[in-house]
Amino acid sequence: MPRRHQRYQERPSRLDGAVVWTLDVPPGPGRPARSVLPDGCMDLIWTAGRLVVAGPDTHAFEVDPRNRGSCAAVRFAPGTAPVLLGVPAHELRDHRADLAELWPRTTVEALTEQVARSADPAAALEEFALARSADTGPPDPLTAAVAERLRRGRSVASTAAEVGLGARQLHRRSLAAFGYGPKTLARILRLQRALALVRTGLPYAEAACAAGCTDQAHLAREMRDLAGTTLGAYFAAGEAANSDTPQPSGSRTTA
Repeated sequence: MPRRHQRYQERPSRLDGAVVWTLDVPPGPGRPARSVLPDGCMDLIWTAGRLVVAGPDTHAFEVDPRNRGSCAAVRFAPGTAPVLLGVPAHELRDHRADLAELWPRTTVEALTEQVARSADPAAALEEFALARSADTGPPDPLTAAVAERLRRGRSVASTAAEVGLGARQLHRRSLAAFGYGPKTLARILRLQRALALVRTGLPYAEAACAAGCTDQAHLAREMRDLAGTTLGAYFAAGEAANSDTPQPSGSRTTA
Protein backbone atom coordinates (compact mmCIF):
# COMPACT_ATOMS: atom_id res chain seq x y z
CA MET A 1 0.00 0.00 0.00
CA PRO A 2 1.46 3.40 -0.86
CA ARG A 3 2.42 5.55 2.08
CA ARG A 4 0.16 8.53 2.72
CA HIS A 5 1.99 11.78 3.26
CA GLN A 6 1.41 14.52 5.77
CA ARG A 7 -0.15 17.52 4.11
CA TYR A 8 0.20 21.09 5.31
CA GLN A 9 -1.49 23.93 3.48
CA GLU A 10 -1.96 27.59 4.28
CA ARG A 11 -3.48 30.64 2.63
CA PRO A 12 -3.96 34.30 3.52
CA SER A 13 -7.17 34.91 5.41
CA ARG A 14 -9.76 37.53 4.61
CA LEU A 15 -9.10 38.74 8.15
CA ASP A 16 -6.31 41.29 7.89
CA GLY A 17 -2.91 39.80 8.70
CA ALA A 18 -4.22 36.32 9.51
CA VAL A 19 -3.42 32.98 7.87
CA VAL A 20 -5.72 29.96 7.52
CA TRP A 21 -3.92 26.63 7.71
CA THR A 22 -4.69 22.92 7.71
CA LEU A 23 -2.59 19.89 8.59
CA ASP A 24 -3.44 16.26 7.87
CA VAL A 25 -1.27 13.66 9.61
CA PRO A 26 -2.27 10.13 8.54
CA PRO A 27 -1.86 7.06 10.78
CA GLY A 28 1.43 5.24 10.68
CA PRO A 29 4.84 5.11 12.35
CA GLY A 30 7.96 6.93 11.40
CA ARG A 31 6.61 10.45 11.13
CA PRO A 32 9.28 13.07 11.90
CA ALA A 33 8.86 15.25 14.98
CA ARG A 34 8.38 18.93 14.27
CA SER A 35 9.40 22.02 16.18
CA VAL A 36 7.30 25.16 15.84
CA LEU A 37 9.45 28.22 16.46
CA PRO A 38 8.27 31.41 18.17
CA ASP A 39 6.68 33.83 15.70
CA GLY A 40 4.75 36.31 17.86
CA CYS A 41 1.43 34.86 16.70
CA MET A 42 -1.51 33.12 18.35
CA ASP A 43 -3.71 30.43 16.77
CA LEU A 44 -7.27 29.18 17.16
CA ILE A 45 -7.09 25.47 16.32
CA TRP A 46 -9.73 22.84 15.60
CA THR A 47 -8.26 19.45 16.51
CA ALA A 48 -9.67 16.14 17.74
CA GLY A 49 -13.14 17.63 18.05
CA ARG A 50 -12.16 20.53 20.27
CA LEU A 51 -11.10 24.16 19.96
CA VAL A 52 -7.69 25.09 21.32
CA VAL A 53 -5.91 28.41 21.62
CA ALA A 54 -2.14 28.38 21.10
CA GLY A 55 -0.59 31.28 22.94
CA PRO A 56 2.53 33.20 21.94
CA ASP A 57 5.70 31.15 22.40
CA THR A 58 9.05 32.21 23.80
CA HIS A 59 10.77 28.96 22.82
CA ALA A 60 10.30 26.13 20.35
CA PHE A 61 7.16 24.06 20.82
CA GLU A 62 7.71 20.37 20.16
CA VAL A 63 4.77 18.74 18.39
CA ASP A 64 4.18 15.19 19.59
CA PRO A 65 4.92 12.96 16.55
CA ARG A 66 2.31 10.47 17.82
CA ASN A 67 -0.49 12.95 17.10
CA ARG A 68 -2.59 11.86 14.14
CA GLY A 69 -5.58 13.26 12.35
CA SER A 70 -6.55 16.58 10.82
CA CYS A 71 -6.20 20.10 12.20
CA ALA A 72 -7.62 23.36 10.93
CA ALA A 73 -6.74 26.76 12.29
CA VAL A 74 -6.51 30.49 11.95
CA ARG A 75 -3.15 32.03 12.85
CA PHE A 76 -3.56 35.64 13.96
CA ALA A 77 -1.00 38.36 13.42
CA PRO A 78 0.85 39.61 16.51
CA GLY A 79 -1.43 41.71 18.71
CA THR A 80 -4.67 40.62 17.01
CA ALA A 81 -5.92 37.58 18.94
CA PRO A 82 -6.17 39.18 22.41
CA VAL A 83 -8.81 41.59 21.10
CA LEU A 84 -10.81 38.79 19.48
CA LEU A 85 -10.54 36.46 22.47
CA GLY A 86 -10.82 39.05 25.20
CA VAL A 87 -7.76 37.61 26.98
CA PRO A 88 -4.40 39.39 27.48
CA ALA A 89 -1.72 37.59 25.49
CA HIS A 90 0.64 37.18 28.44
CA GLU A 91 -1.93 34.96 30.18
CA LEU A 92 -1.48 32.41 27.37
CA ARG A 93 2.28 32.75 26.90
CA ASP A 94 3.89 29.33 26.20
CA HIS A 95 0.52 27.66 26.77
CA ARG A 96 -2.15 25.72 24.87
CA ALA A 97 -5.62 26.11 26.37
CA ASP A 98 -9.04 24.77 25.48
CA LEU A 99 -11.24 27.65 24.39
CA ALA A 100 -13.71 26.46 27.06
CA GLU A 101 -11.17 27.54 29.69
CA LEU A 102 -11.44 31.11 28.41
CA TRP A 103 -15.06 31.48 27.33
CA PRO A 104 -18.45 30.35 28.68
CA ARG A 105 -18.92 26.65 28.00
CA THR A 106 -22.26 27.10 26.22
CA THR A 107 -20.68 29.56 23.78
CA VAL A 108 -17.81 27.20 23.05
CA GLU A 109 -20.13 24.21 22.66
CA ALA A 110 -22.19 26.09 20.07
CA LEU A 111 -19.08 27.11 18.11
CA THR A 112 -17.62 23.60 18.36
CA GLU A 113 -20.82 22.12 16.95
CA GLN A 114 -20.85 24.68 14.15
CA VAL A 115 -17.29 23.82 13.13
CA ALA A 116 -17.93 20.08 13.46
CA ARG A 117 -20.92 20.29 11.09
CA SER A 118 -18.97 22.24 8.49
CA ALA A 119 -17.59 20.52 5.42
CA ASP A 120 -14.60 22.88 5.70
CA PRO A 121 -13.60 23.49 9.35
CA ALA A 122 -10.89 25.96 8.34
CA ALA A 123 -13.40 28.09 6.45
CA ALA A 124 -15.81 27.87 9.39
CA LEU A 125 -13.10 29.13 11.76
CA GLU A 126 -12.29 31.95 9.37
CA GLU A 127 -15.95 32.98 9.20
CA PHE A 128 -16.11 32.98 12.98
CA ALA A 129 -12.98 35.13 13.21
CA LEU A 130 -14.38 37.61 10.70
CA ALA A 131 -17.70 37.85 12.54
CA ARG A 132 -15.95 38.19 15.86
CA SER A 133 -13.71 40.93 14.48
CA ALA A 134 -16.76 42.83 13.28
CA ASP A 135 -18.10 42.74 16.84
CA THR A 136 -14.87 43.58 18.69
CA GLY A 137 -13.37 45.99 16.19
CA PRO A 138 -9.75 46.07 15.02
CA PRO A 139 -6.77 45.78 17.35
CA ASP A 140 -5.29 48.92 18.87
CA PRO A 141 -3.65 50.76 15.97
CA LEU A 142 -0.80 51.73 18.27
CA THR A 143 0.16 48.12 19.02
CA ALA A 144 -0.28 47.30 15.33
CA ALA A 145 2.19 50.09 14.56
CA VAL A 146 4.62 48.69 17.12
CA ALA A 147 4.46 45.22 15.57
CA GLU A 148 4.93 46.58 12.06
CA ARG A 149 7.97 48.68 13.03
CA LEU A 150 9.62 45.82 14.86
CA ARG A 151 8.86 43.49 11.94
CA ARG A 152 10.74 45.90 9.69
CA GLY A 153 13.73 45.80 12.01
CA ARG A 154 13.35 49.10 13.80
CA SER A 155 14.89 49.29 17.28
CA VAL A 156 12.73 49.20 20.38
CA ALA A 157 13.88 52.70 21.35
CA SER A 158 13.04 54.22 17.98
CA THR A 159 9.72 52.37 17.90
CA ALA A 160 8.75 53.73 21.32
CA ALA A 161 9.63 57.25 20.22
CA GLU A 162 7.75 56.97 16.95
CA VAL A 163 4.52 55.75 18.60
CA GLY A 164 4.84 58.23 21.47
CA LEU A 165 5.19 55.83 24.38
CA GLY A 166 7.67 55.65 27.22
CA ALA A 167 9.59 52.44 27.86
CA ARG A 168 7.32 51.28 30.69
CA GLN A 169 4.14 52.07 28.79
CA LEU A 170 5.39 50.23 25.73
CA HIS A 171 6.36 47.20 27.81
CA ARG A 172 3.00 47.04 29.59
CA ARG A 173 1.00 47.35 26.41
CA SER A 174 3.21 44.83 24.64
CA LEU A 175 2.61 42.22 27.35
CA ALA A 176 -1.13 42.47 26.84
CA ALA A 177 -0.96 42.56 23.04
CA PHE A 178 1.93 40.23 22.20
CA GLY A 179 2.50 38.16 25.34
CA TYR A 180 5.96 39.55 26.04
CA GLY A 181 7.88 42.80 26.01
CA PRO A 182 8.97 44.58 22.82
CA LYS A 183 12.58 43.41 23.09
CA THR A 184 11.50 39.76 23.06
CA LEU A 185 9.10 40.37 20.17
CA ALA A 186 11.86 42.15 18.24
CA ARG A 187 14.23 39.19 18.74
CA ILE A 188 11.57 36.70 17.62
CA LEU A 189 10.68 38.68 14.50
CA ARG A 190 14.37 39.16 13.66
CA LEU A 191 14.97 35.41 13.93
CA GLN A 192 12.00 34.75 11.65
CA ARG A 193 13.39 37.26 9.12
CA ALA A 194 16.75 35.51 9.15
CA LEU A 195 15.24 32.04 8.71
CA ALA A 196 13.10 33.27 5.82
CA LEU A 197 16.22 34.63 4.12
CA VAL A 198 18.10 31.35 4.63
CA ARG A 199 15.18 29.51 3.01
CA THR A 200 15.70 31.62 -0.11
CA GLY A 201 19.25 30.27 -0.35
CA LEU A 202 21.13 33.10 1.30
CA PRO A 203 24.19 31.95 3.31
CA TYR A 204 23.86 32.11 7.10
CA ALA A 205 26.26 35.04 7.50
CA GLU A 206 24.52 37.14 4.86
CA ALA A 207 21.07 36.29 6.20
CA ALA A 208 22.18 37.24 9.71
CA CYS A 209 23.35 40.69 8.66
CA ALA A 210 20.37 41.32 6.38
CA ALA A 211 17.98 40.41 9.20
CA GLY A 212 19.64 42.79 11.66
CA CYS A 213 22.00 40.54 13.61
CA THR A 214 25.55 41.77 14.14
CA ASP A 215 27.04 38.63 12.57
CA GLN A 216 26.47 34.90 12.11
CA ALA A 217 27.54 34.15 15.68
CA HIS A 218 24.81 36.50 16.95
CA LEU A 219 22.23 34.65 14.85
CA ALA A 220 23.51 31.31 16.14
CA ARG A 221 23.07 32.47 19.76
CA GLU A 222 19.55 33.69 19.05
CA MET A 223 18.74 30.36 17.41
CA ARG A 224 19.90 28.47 20.49
CA ASP A 225 18.09 30.80 22.92
CA LEU A 226 14.76 30.95 21.08
CA ALA A 227 14.69 27.67 19.19
CA GLY A 228 16.87 25.42 21.35
CA THR A 229 18.82 24.15 18.37
CA THR A 230 21.38 25.15 15.77
CA LEU A 231 20.74 26.50 12.29
CA GLY A 232 22.23 23.38 10.72
CA ALA A 233 20.16 21.01 12.83
CA TYR A 234 16.98 22.98 12.25
CA PHE A 235 17.28 23.03 8.48
CA ALA A 236 18.43 19.40 8.36
CA ALA A 237 15.29 18.44 10.29
CA GLY A 238 13.25 20.56 7.91
CA GLU A 239 14.66 18.69 4.94
CA ALA A 240 13.77 15.38 6.60
CA ALA A 241 10.26 16.58 7.26
CA ASN A 242 9.98 17.82 3.70
CA SER A 243 10.31 14.25 2.48
CA ASP A 244 6.76 13.82 3.81
CA THR A 245 5.22 17.29 3.85
CA PRO A 246 5.92 20.96 3.17
CA GLN A 247 7.50 22.53 6.23
CA PRO A 248 4.90 24.60 8.10
CA SER A 249 5.81 28.22 8.58
CA GLY A 250 4.06 28.38 11.92
CA SER A 251 1.39 25.72 12.44
CA ARG A 252 0.85 24.82 16.08
CA THR A 253 -0.85 21.57 16.87
CA THR A 254 -1.39 20.55 20.46
CA ALA A 255 1.03 18.40 22.40
